[in-house]
Amino acid sequence: MNKISRTRTVLLLTFLVIVWGVNWPLSKMALSYTPPLLFAGIRTVLGGLILLVFALPRIKQLRFKETWHLYVISAILNIIIFYGFQTVGLGYMPAGLFSSIVFIEPVLLGIFSWIWLGESMYGWKIIGLILGFAGVAIISTGGLTGDISMLGILLALGSAIGWGLGTVFVKKTGSSVDSIWMVTMQLLIGGLFLLGVGSSIESWSSIEWQMLFIANLLFISIFVIAFGWLAYFTLVGSGEASKVGSYTFLIPLIAIFCSSIVLNESITFKLVLGLICIIISICFVNIKLKPRRVKTQIEG
Repeated sequence: MNKISRTRTVLLLTFLVIVWGVNWPLSKMALSYTPPLLFAGIRTVLGGLILLVFALPRIKQLRFKETWHLYVISAILNIIIFYGFQTVGLGYMPAGLFSSIVFIEPVLLGIFSWIWLGESMYGWKIIGLILGFAGVAIISTGGLTGDISMLGILLALGSAIGWGLGTVFVKKTGSSVDSIWMVTMQLLIGGLFLLGVGSSIESWSSIEWQMLFIANLLFISIFVIAFGWLAYFTLVGSGEASKVGSYTFLIPLIAIFCSSIVLNESITFKLVLGLICIIISICFVNIKLKPRRVKTQIEG
């Protein structure tokens, strides 16, 4: 994958942060009209079909026989685990709180990128990782007292792990597959799987096809799913995965702000304190230390 210009990087990051931020309260709202797994499947399949229009002119680069297993693994991590756990988990916790736990992902991404991509690990990064887990622990303490659903916390953490592993996998296999086909196929494969599971345990008749839900569904499918994932993997492919991940800490801030306005969700002290720890941790994880230049004198 090629490097992209600074201007394009800023535009893609801005777009991604905004649409993925508003996605959380929108998804929470949609769940009052539809069962979770069917909703997860419908929106990802629609997103995949939208991208299919852009992918078909590059059909020669699909190479499905040689690369099908890469599409399947990516679909399992980035769609089935990430979106499946996310959509079900939103039924157990407020959207802002759930998103703040999921966005421990940039810290996990720092670990995974060090292990599998060979990105650097140093003192500040280690401190950052500890702070990040402390932040999630602070937010999650309500699950031990019964104030917050422990199942919701586990689903949020599972979603974060799936997303982190999926990002590293796509980055590592980027030279083997076409980027548009990778996003398109993971959406279609993962979405069809979620639809299949949803159809077997949930009822299509329970979906309320009201105009607000349809508008919500279309916005999420087009901007959050199709173009959001394309923007994300374009950014990941153009630079260090952990560096791109550091900017996503803005997403839960937008999610919490929007959720407090749209859904009247409360902003608690523990939530703010935990989120501050996570933000500081992500900054530490992504500090780039410049090597000191050692001056040498050549004696004659």
